[in-house]
Amino acid sequence: MESLSHQDVVNLFLQLAAMLLLARVFAEIAQKFKQPAVVGELLAGIILGPTILGTFFPGAFDFLFMSNPSANLALDGFVQIAVVLLLFIAGLEVELHLVWSQGKSALSISLLGLVVPFVLGFVFPYYFSSFFGLADGDRLLFSLFMGTAMSITALPVVVRILMDMNLFKTKMGMLIVASAMVNDIIGWLIFSVILSFMGKGSSLSLAQTIGVTLMFTFFMLTLGKIIINKILPWINKKLAWPGGVLSLSMAFCFLAAAFTEWLGIHSIFGAFLLGVALGDSEHMSERAKEIVHQFINNIFAPLFFVSIGLKINFFTNFELLLTLAILAISFAGKIIGSGYGAFKGGFNIKESLAVGFGMNARGAMEIILGLIALENGLIDEKLFVALVVMAIITSMTSGPLMKWALKGSRAG
Repeated sequence: MESLSHQDVVNLFLQLAAMLLLARVFAEIAQKFKQPAVVGELLAGIILGPTILGTFFPGAFDFLFMSNPSANLALDGFVQIAVVLLLFIAGLEVELHLVWSQGKSALSISLLGLVVPFVLGFVFPYYFSSFFGLADGDRLLFSLFMGTAMSITALPVVVRILMDMNLFKTKMGMLIVASAMVNDIIGWLIFSVILSFMGKGSSLSLAQTIGVTLMFTFFMLTLGKIIINKILPWINKKLAWPGGVLSLSMAFCFLAAAFTEWLGIHSIFGAFLLGVALGDSEHMSERAKEIVHQFINNIFAPLFFVSIGLKINFFTNFELLLTLAILAISFAGKIIGSGYGAFKGGFNIKESLAVGFGMNARGAMEIILGLIALENGLIDEKLFVALVVMAIITSMTSGPLMKWALKGSRAG
């Protein structure tokens, strides 16, 4: 087996050190300004990448990130693991019993909050595909991706915002979280089908891939969840705590990721579903979840978000009109769709607006989605930059807009 040379190892460790140090510094700065850590981590990547370091100190950038292809390949392995683990902890936050308890209201908000942005995100790129950056790819596939990108909500960001506003345990808070959960599961399922259309090297036919994906989803959310719930007490009792549950949950996360990658739909979908099934178990303690969260959020997540800034130049690929169009579609779709769903569910206009603003946070999910599309040649760098900007702006504005909408209103 080929191994890294002495210089490759030195280079890899320097890359990891620089990425983690700068990510920590800017995450702390972002949090001082009441912003999610991800905003600071993305900024750290833009500073370390071709946008800032590559422009003003090209020698340092070339030495650190361009001089050792083998070290870059090893770093890419770290980043792949980071993405899988990020979706795993996003799945852990999904509580299916909460979704069922909110019933029709959550379904109404999530479906309208998915359908309206999906339609807007599909129609405009389909009829104005050259403006949105489609060169010679499949217009239908491109538009399906854009619809999905507009319709997904970032569950971890939503949970964080609601906790900061002391709304997490209120009726509105529970409803927004339940709606975001349904939204995420359906959104990722649609995206996995889009990836299977692209034929990412799977030995199965398209119909087989879609069929197996749906069966795997159904299995994980029903029988898989029951099996995990039966096995966890034995793991907690017989194996060292928390080592046993942590190592086995990671092992099964990677197995599920390997299975969906083999299917040709992407490793993140398997990790997400395993997270949903595991997180919903009454035997997966909050303390164990917290250990996993801390480890992934502070070590692997920063590596992923910083790596985004290393891939492209944000200045040369920034297009104002395209970014404004993406922002307009994303805001209109979520606020109209989810807001109308909340209004139908009995909320007043102000509270319905707040639900729409709450569901509008995109964050990490949007960026992961965009990056996969970029790597598969479905979108260009200009559109990717516009999607990243949209993810940051919707995450930063979601909380303040909710506060503004709820002024003088009692969200109970």
